[in-house]
Amino acid sequence: MDGLPQRACGCDESRHHVALTPVEKAIEIAVGMVQPLTAVDDVAVHKARGRVLARSLRAGRPMPHFDNSAMDGFAVALSDFAGEGPWHLPVAGTIAAGAAAPFLTVGTALRIFTGAPVPGGSDAVVMQEKCDDRGDTVLVHVRPRRGDNIRQAGEDIASGDLLVSAGTMLDGRHVGLLAGNGHGHISVVRRPRIAVLSTGDELGEDGAGVHDANRPMLLALCEGLGAEATDLGICPDDMERMTEIFRASTNRFDLIVTSGAASVGGRDFVRPALLAAGGAVEAWRVALKPGKPVFFGRLADTLVTGLPGNPLSAYVGFQLFVTRQIGAMLGLGGPSAKPEMAVAGLGWERKPGRTEYLPGQVVGRSESGLPIVEPLGHGSSATLMPLSLGDGVIVLAAHSRHVARGDVIDWMPFCRKDLSWKTA
Repeated sequence: MDGLPQRACGCDESRHHVALTPVEKAIEIAVGMVQPLTAVDDVAVHKARGRVLARSLRAGRPMPHFDNSAMDGFAVALSDFAGEGPWHLPVAGTIAAGAAAPFLTVGTALRIFTGAPVPGGSDAVVMQEKCDDRGDTVLVHVRPRRGDNIRQAGEDIASGDLLVSAGTMLDGRHVGLLAGNGHGHISVVRRPRIAVLSTGDELGEDGAGVHDANRPMLLALCEGLGAEATDLGICPDDMERMTEIFRASTNRFDLIVTSGAASVGGRDFVRPALLAAGGAVEAWRVALKPGKPVFFGRLADTLVTGLPGNPLSAYVGFQLFVTRQIGAMLGLGGPSAKPEMAVAGLGWERKPGRTEYLPGQVVGRSESGLPIVEPLGHGSSATLMPLSLGDGVIVLAAHSRHVARGDVIDWMPFCRKDLSWKTA
């Protein structure tokens, strides 16, 4: 068994015997507190990427809405191809894309370009590679078949067909489809209003202070999910000041995300301040490593999710809980894919009891094609370097005691983007 160095944190030996909430149950609690947003914004379709469609949209006309040429070539009538070829036809004109199409006279051909409307009287388009263009005439070498190189009206989408369903997070594909069908402005769910607050006297550049990594990271994560993020700054370890911030923020936001002061230390005032401001805590302490002190609260119509202060813990808690809360606000709930499978590149021992999330990197591929992954770092939740260098997160079940080299393990690559919240 290979050894992975672990730094002892002592966080499993708590004097506070509050039962730990399993991760899946904690996700259900966090998401169950959310009321989906109902207000909508009207936006130009080219600015709709990353927004969630509020109302299903249907095709107002067929696509394509007229028969058009799929190739550069010549529009012809099949009745002109009697006997054996090649066949000589006079060229009676040219049809460009966007131009009106004349009627094809029997015994002639019309030069046509890709996307141009197919003229009446034409049965096929002969691609230019299969004929000799001689200017005033064309020599066709291969007998065409009916419908060759013609895109029929409505062959992609019929009038009235569903284009995009309500609740879809739009990307460039949807924007192109909607714009191509004439939708210039669309209704989208308004952005969730998320406030981000860091806590701690240690945050700052003076003396023994440290730079605040969490607030910029959490603001960026919120904005990356389409939320309207507000920076509430840094609150010192001061019960009265935290209470004032909560009171001033009541009903201004859909969700307040805090980092730090969520545990049971003498200066962990976030939960007491929330209660003092008239709020409530609905769940606290999750069977999660790193990130056990996560809590979920409410302040009138504003939700509060408290994340730990260690950066890796804050990141993991955000991805597990806040991401799904934002998804539920946008109406993106529902079943999601389970973690993908990977193969452990080395072995290590672990203490069971909490589901563990470890930054990892892909170091190869197994014979069956699965990624071979190895954990990064030394188990510390105070650094983001392993996360920054990683390709994803290894997920270890709460009951597992060890991982052996070659074991199949759960793996969540960073390239996945999943806002839904159920895992089965």
